[in-house]
Amino acid sequence: MGTKVAVATTSSGAADVAAEVAELGGNAVDCAIAAAIYSTNTEPGVCALAGSAYVTVWPAAADPVTIDGNVAVPGIGRQEGPAPPADQVHMEYGGSVNTVVGPASVAVPGTPAALDLAATRYAALDWRQLVAPTIRAARDGFPLSSACHYYLQYSGDAIFGRSDDGHGALHHADGSLREAGSTIRVPHLAESLEVIADDGCRAFYEGAIAEKITAHVEGRGGLLTARDLQSYEPIVRDSLTVDVDDWRVATNPPPAVGGAVLSAMLLAFAQNPVREWDAEAVRQLVRVQEAALSYRMEKLDLAEDPAAAIAELLGLARSGELLSRRRSGATVHTSAVDDTGLACAITASSGYGSGEMPAGTGLWLNNCLGELELNRHGLEASPPGRRLPSNMAPTTARCDGRVLAMGSPGADRITTALHQFIINYTQLRLGLFDAVAHPRVHLDIGAEEPNLAVEPGLDVPDTGYPLVRHDAINMYFGGVGAALFDAQHGFEVAADPRREGGTFISDGP
Repeated sequence: MGTKVAVATTSSGAADVAAEVAELGGNAVDCAIAAAIYSTNTEPGVCALAGSAYVTVWPAAADPVTIDGNVAVPGIGRQEGPAPPADQVHMEYGGSVNTVVGPASVAVPGTPAALDLAATRYAALDWRQLVAPTIRAARDGFPLSSACHYYLQYSGDAIFGRSDDGHGALHHADGSLREAGSTIRVPHLAESLEVIADDGCRAFYEGAIAEKITAHVEGRGGLLTARDLQSYEPIVRDSLTVDVDDWRVATNPPPAVGGAVLSAMLLAFAQNPVREWDAEAVRQLVRVQEAALSYRMEKLDLAEDPAAAIAELLGLARSGELLSRRRSGATVHTSAVDDTGLACAITASSGYGSGEMPAGTGLWLNNCLGELELNRHGLEASPPGRRLPSNMAPTTARCDGRVLAMGSPGADRITTALHQFIINYTQLRLGLFDAVAHPRVHLDIGAEEPNLAVEPGLDVPDTGYPLVRHDAINMYFGGVGAALFDAQHGFEVAADPRREGGTFISDGP
């Protein structure tokens, strides 16, 4: 018998791809990479390959690492000139969003390089086998997911009407948005993926695809240069680890902020464990979110030295001082584990999307420079090559023969969703699916008027914040995907009912 694998990912199509790769003899990393490649190319609007990704891998007999494939500030070798034009867009998505799109918003993509490096280090199969299922889907067409359709109702014209090929793929001839479930075929996407499969990810950064991307962006006043792409390299970092109850949790380290905020919330909450979500526990949860998210906004988002600021945050959380320092935004994720104890978590994002698709590529570009609630330096971020801030927190954990991979999409809800899932699973001892599906709260401190968003089913006390009550569990609160291998009891997987999701457990080849 070969390796057995369990996967929780963003769609049934991505789960099917993971199953196909497992049948070929793939391990947890193979399956996670293949599912991530599928998701980043078949979730238009929600994500795209020309964006950012983090890959956390924890082998059974080695320490956990996180491969940093986050986007970087562009502009290496660019001649001095006028500031690029800022195309600001307002959408009613999520209540209200202001973002910058167009060529000026495009940062240096890192997803292809991160996935390729993870495959080189940990995969059992070759790179082409991992890309092949997505090539087939791009050629034959793939269904428009309900999550994509929901977002495109707000962004389909304002953002994704900027390129003829992109707009045509998503809209009918009369200009109306295609329905959820419609078959989407993006011109030239299969051909670009064929080149990347045959020649490796460097074809994205140095070949004809790279030339088309940089010619498109530079020709329209953007900052991205050929040297930006040629010099981009993923960075392997030791994962940030914290001990919570009996579990050791490994997540995204500095300079990303998502893993640090998640770790701080876990450490602060661990000082007073809960056994049920009564009013006092919810009040404590809101206080922890308030402290950690406020620290992120005040210190981390603009820190010149993120590692020092994160060390201070974790020190405050461990000492109990964090709660005394209270104040008066799109992603996909795949989790995979196998029966060797290997765990892999991959989170990828392209911001809200720039709407730019260089002719002949089929590839939508990110707008991560214009994701203003996260990149608060805006288009003036510098120096070139610096990684931008990120909320992404692909996470793995171990405890007594159990290994868990987990993560979530959802902008700043990533950390609050994962925190509540981990508390549900480790402290309240809920089953994996119940821990994922349990009602959540999220403190939106970045809103014009800070508020507490609440799903039904929780006893919410008066916290001093106005409540935004949702009628049902909602994709606003993230989309946790978790995969567990227990040496005694086998596999368990859970995909968040807030999003379509897909799961898979193999029997081995």
